[in-house]
Amino acid sequence: MKRRSFIINSSLMLGTSGLDVSVFDREGPIMGKPIVISTWNFGFEANKEAWRILSANGSALDAVEKGVMVAESDLDNTSVGRGGNPDRDGIVTLDASIMDQHGNAGSVAAIEDIEHPISVARLVMEKTPHVMLAGNGGRQFAIENGFKTVDLLTEKSRANYKKWMETSHYKPIINIENHDTIGMLALDASGNLSGACTTSGLAFKVHGRVGDSPIIGAALYVDNNYGAAVCTGIGELVMKNLSSFLAVEQMRNRKSPQQACEYAIKRIMEKTPDVSNAQVGILAINKKGEIGACAIQEGFTYAVRSGDVEKVFNSGYRYKGSKSTSQ
Repeated sequence: MKRRSFIINSSLMLGTSGLDVSVFDREGPIMGKPIVISTWNFGFEANKEAWRILSANGSALDAVEKGVMVAESDLDNTSVGRGGNPDRDGIVTLDASIMDQHGNAGSVAAIEDIEHPISVARLVMEKTPHVMLAGNGGRQFAIENGFKTVDLLTEKSRANYKKWMETSHYKPIINIENHDTIGMLALDASGNLSGACTTSGLAFKVHGRVGDSPIIGAALYVDNNYGAAVCTGIGELVMKNLSSFLAVEQMRNRKSPQQACEYAIKRIMEKTPDVSNAQVGILAINKKGEIGACAIQEGFTYAVRSGDVEKVFNSGYRYKGSKSTSQ
């Protein structure tokens, strides 16, 4: 009988490198199915809800929606959902996207007053002929479909905003608090893939700024024949390179998920004059349950849950200015 691992990498929690070298084999570890993977440390808790669905033979689509909703409701998470930091006008706006195994997609951008934008994105996918609804239109659609409005600005985020107003200095900080977009990919027992992505965007951004999270092919892409990928980090870099689509295309061309992630990160770095203060992380999975991860900088983490593994890993990274690089 296989022994299930319930270990969060202790060196990760202490902030040291602590790389699990098996993760970075070029062919990638084959975890099998069902499996769920998600970005950052807080993905560990989100995966639990997704796994509850997957382990009961539920669909990957239901799993990723319910999984990321955990992060959206976490008031201590200042980069996703209700706990998200506001823009420079003090307004919290949320972005989200979702894709199913049939290639259907839905997203919302710059939506206000709705706690679970991922569920609104799913409704856009399932109830409209559109892919994206933005701003007040997305908010109105949510309310018409029974969503209750809530004040998204928590006391913690309000305090962060007041502190920022003292200088009004805007500069994205890589890996800040190990918090950013949560992206989640799942492969269910039937062999179907789905993905979800949700965020409050860059803290103290210009009002109306939309990053990569609701852009299909940028932060999220799913092709049920080959694989799925999700990104986190500086959204402008991801949008300019369509990084998730690029990674999935690499898998379509018979590259492993690990090779696909490394290629997508390499492309960003080649097209970006200076990445010394930039971070993008990418996760990928193929139909075999083989996974991959890579980032520009050290510090990107991701969570894995399968029948045998429940763990947070450190990703490899490629920036030569960091202490080491993945090969």
